[in-house]
Amino acid sequence: MMKKNMGTVDKVIRILVAVVIAVLFYTQVITGTLGIVLLALAVIFVITSFISFCPLYLPLGINTGKKGE
Repeated sequence: MMKKNMGTVDKVIRILVAVVIAVLFYTQVITGTLGIVLLALAVIFVITSFISFCPLYLPLGINTGKKGE
């Protein structure tokens, strides 16, 4: 099982960034390849927020969660 490595603040920031990207894509402020790539990143942000685990943090030794988590 994956050990949680994301704290609440990290999760909230990721969700907010994902919402902003989705709104910008929907309103066609960002379009084309860049829009699709950012939308995919937004989806990844939402998924990692819900599971409280970021695979990229593992090799970097980052843990934004509480010590007990």
